[in-house]
Amino acid sequence: MAEIRTRFAPSPTGFLHIGGARTALFNYLFARRHGGKFILRIEDSDRERSTDQFTEAILEGLAWLGLDFDEGPVFQSHRSAYYRKVIDRMLAAGTAYWCFCSSEELDEKRRAAQSEGRAMSYDRRCRDLGRTPAEGEAAVVRLRTPLEGETIVHDLIRGDIVFDNLELDDIVVVRTDGTPTFHLVNVADDIDMGITHVLRGEDHITNTPRQIQIFRALGAKPPVYGHMPLIVGKDRARLSKRHGATSVLAYREAGFLPEATLNYLARLGWSHGDQEIFSRADLVAAFDADAINNSAAAFDMEKFVWVNFEHMKTKSVVELTRAVRPYLAERGFGGYDERYLEAAVVLVRERAKTLVELADQLAPFVGDTIAYDQAAAGKFLGEMDRKRLRELADELDSQLQWNAPGVEREFRSYCEGEGVKLGALAQPARVALTGGTASAGIFEMCAVLGRERTVARIRAACAEAEAGTLTFRAATPPQAG
Repeated sequence: MAEIRTRFAPSPTGFLHIGGARTALFNYLFARRHGGKFILRIEDSDRERSTDQFTEAILEGLAWLGLDFDEGPVFQSHRSAYYRKVIDRMLAAGTAYWCFCSSEELDEKRRAAQSEGRAMSYDRRCRDLGRTPAEGEAAVVRLRTPLEGETIVHDLIRGDIVFDNLELDDIVVVRTDGTPTFHLVNVADDIDMGITHVLRGEDHITNTPRQIQIFRALGAKPPVYGHMPLIVGKDRARLSKRHGATSVLAYREAGFLPEATLNYLARLGWSHGDQEIFSRADLVAAFDADAINNSAAAFDMEKFVWVNFEHMKTKSVVELTRAVRPYLAERGFGGYDERYLEAAVVLVRERAKTLVELADQLAPFVGDTIAYDQAAAGKFLGEMDRKRLRELADELDSQLQWNAPGVEREFRSYCEGEGVKLGALAQPARVALTGGTASAGIFEMCAVLGRERTVARIRAACAEAEAGTLTFRAATPPQAG
């Protein structure tokens, strides 16, 4: 069996988004599953809209996801000489021809078709002229489409899709300025790169019969195509930013793990029994195109977050600590001892579903300035609360065994002596230490923070509350519906 060769061919006219990343992933997995090659091709023939910024963003997104390619990146903008040779071959073989119809003539025919309620199709007026342009004469090159029979797309996902050749235009393959169109360069590159399988979005279905005809015009065997369903929102509407769809790198910034992102992307339109959580190795071992669904896949941010949380659970403390460091650095927190951070990660990891949330949970351990929830401070840092907290701080400052059980004994001993319930002391202490009413276990937290930081922070919170100088957190704006 010939080597399987797939490709991902993005246009650098925007960032790498969910749909493109899933296309890259499915082609990558198909190649890896069958021991083949995965090629990256940058389709930057549209020089006006293509930018180096978007090219770099696509490469960075693929690298973050770990979708390593075996060949490339190959840039279409560097292959003009090759395309000219392909065009000359088609003209010489008579599978393409020069068309001299002006844009004004074509516009008039288009308007006439619209007024009659029919689709515009080229009338093939120049198909049998058999001449080449005179010097300075404007002309395009068109594909000589068969006028009889059918073009059948043997789709891996949808089965056979049949197109009547008579309904397919003699499409333009070279513009008047001499530049080749998408259809021609796409096919020419697939031939040159030996592409055997193409998995892409269903929005390309109408392109495929035209491209198959170009393959045949060049005497080449078309690849096997598979057209994946589009991704929609939970409301089944076209996917947009309001559904959470954004560039792949934005998910990195939001604290998602690359392996969780791959896992979630794979499950958008593909399944393997009831399994939900996959490692990269799992995906490679299980993936095949016949398990891709032919109905639209719904993007669900809540499900994505759950998948990420499941992957975070599989990480060791060392791995999570290493992964969260960049997010702490963005907040200006750095230089902390590895063992100290790891101890804090152990304490809070179950409360965080993303690395951003993990960094938020770690903030009280690595930051010296606490921003307080105004309602929590008003409720739990009153005059009596401050009195108890100051007395507790004095007791903690003399605690010989600084560990969670030792801290707990001091809390309980104080409460028994004052005749109050533990909550009357623990919740004010939590607010003093973290700025809010939710945190990891208070005794374990004190143990990790250490005696000096714990005592100093409690005393500082009391002093600032009394002086009215507490720094309050900004109110969280309401989320868009």
